[in-house]
Amino acid sequence: MRRVLIANRGEIAVRVIRACRRYGLESAAVYSDADRAALHVRMADFAYAIGPAAPTASYLNIDKLMAVAAEAGADAVHPGYGFLSENPAFAARVAAAGLTWIGPPAAAISLMGDKIAARRLMRRQGVPVVPGSEGAIDNAGDALTKAEQGGFPVLLKAVAGGGGKGMRLVERAADWQAALEGAAREAQRAFGDGRMYWEKYIQQPRHVEIQILGGPDGRAYALFERECSIQRRHQKVIEESPSPIMTPALRAQMAQAAVAAAEACGYVNAGTVEFLVDADRTFYFLEMNTRLQVEHPVTEMVTGIDLVVEQFRIAEGVGWQPPQLPPEPFGHAIEFRIYAEDPQNNFLPAPGTLEIYREPQGPGVRVDSGVYQGADVSVHYDPLVAKLVVWGRDRAEAMARSETALEEFAVGGVMTTIGFHRQVLQHSEFRRGNLSTDFIARHFGDGPAPLVPNDDLRRALAVSAALYAHRRGERRSRFVPKASGGGNGRATWATAARQQAVQRWPV
Repeated sequence: MRRVLIANRGEIAVRVIRACRRYGLESAAVYSDADRAALHVRMADFAYAIGPAAPTASYLNIDKLMAVAAEAGADAVHPGYGFLSENPAFAARVAAAGLTWIGPPAAAISLMGDKIAARRLMRRQGVPVVPGSEGAIDNAGDALTKAEQGGFPVLLKAVAGGGGKGMRLVERAADWQAALEGAAREAQRAFGDGRMYWEKYIQQPRHVEIQILGGPDGRAYALFERECSIQRRHQKVIEESPSPIMTPALRAQMAQAAVAAAEACGYVNAGTVEFLVDADRTFYFLEMNTRLQVEHPVTEMVTGIDLVVEQFRIAEGVGWQPPQLPPEPFGHAIEFRIYAEDPQNNFLPAPGTLEIYREPQGPGVRVDSGVYQGADVSVHYDPLVAKLVVWGRDRAEAMARSETALEEFAVGGVMTTIGFHRQVLQHSEFRRGNLSTDFIARHFGDGPAPLVPNDDLRRALAVSAALYAHRRGERRSRFVPKASGGGNGRATWATAARQQAVQRWPV
């Protein structure tokens, strides 16, 4: 490989660009009209426009991406996560064009993307799955009868689903039909596939997943677990490794199941096998994500392994050896996803301009982001601003460092989840490691407590407001054209625009 086309944007595109530099590869970025000034565009060796802001017209347009790959002279494609990263048709097109696909084979993506097929495969491998449908629901009445026999509550899930889309919790038979129809419509819109299945709802489960690397020789290797139980709307927001409940025996069993799952589907490259763990620490296969995960940095922090570089090595194939793994996770890492969202308004996206953006620093602190001060959080894409990853020698030290890092993380101009993360971190049940996927709903059902400023904070806010008003006044003054009759008003505006553009770049 010599030049990698990164078919993605934002934080993950920046992450892959950095890995390319480390591995001695050139990077070619793509960008939509909305991302013209994005950080990944500035950092890549080459950058190519791919069209309007709408994802279907840019980042999800396979024909455009393939044309850009040819124009850029790329000999490899990294899909990042999201967008086309789990699209088998894209993987197949890249391979058919003679380029290196930095990800799993299209056949493995297709097999594990079909939740019903994946559940059947896991059963054949002896991997426990959550009790539920044997296949997709083709008769709502018959399926309801079987669900009643299994006992409510149950979860309705999309066969082609993921990320919580097309999912409904059904607590009684009377709600079955409406939930089924609503979930099927949502799945059809999201995935173009409205097929549904059901499974028993596990009460207050933990979400624990195993990072795997599949080698070119067909063997798979487990790289410990990640605890991802802190979620809102079925989306992870805080992840950590190791899991607070993990024991050597349970880790070995889950790793064995994950390796069996990966090898059974012919998996190659980085992937994740997700499980639900109930109160008795019985685990069930949930699904396999056939790509790099958003939360992969916590694994990197406790293993010292650069997973993106390992993806490059595996994709090259020749002579790959599995990385040396410590006998157990080294220390403890916690990741906080910093979103531009309003936690007190059901985490609705809060796009806008980052008037202030200052990342924390210190021992064990890592920030993966795709933004800078002055950048826009677009309405067109996921409002992820950054991932704050904090490492400590144990969970207590990781939490203590996290408190400091969150306190120092300064973002202004948009609402963020930083304050919410601090409240979760201070919650007694979180500190004890008593986690479950409904943690936020149970402990923050009405939203996080509003911030009540003390006198010091009030004074700081007043000073900040005064400085902000002063800077806005200065900025406006640059845009006042010369007096009429001066004959050079147009030139003044052009000069002011250039000055503003230059000041948008970070220093």
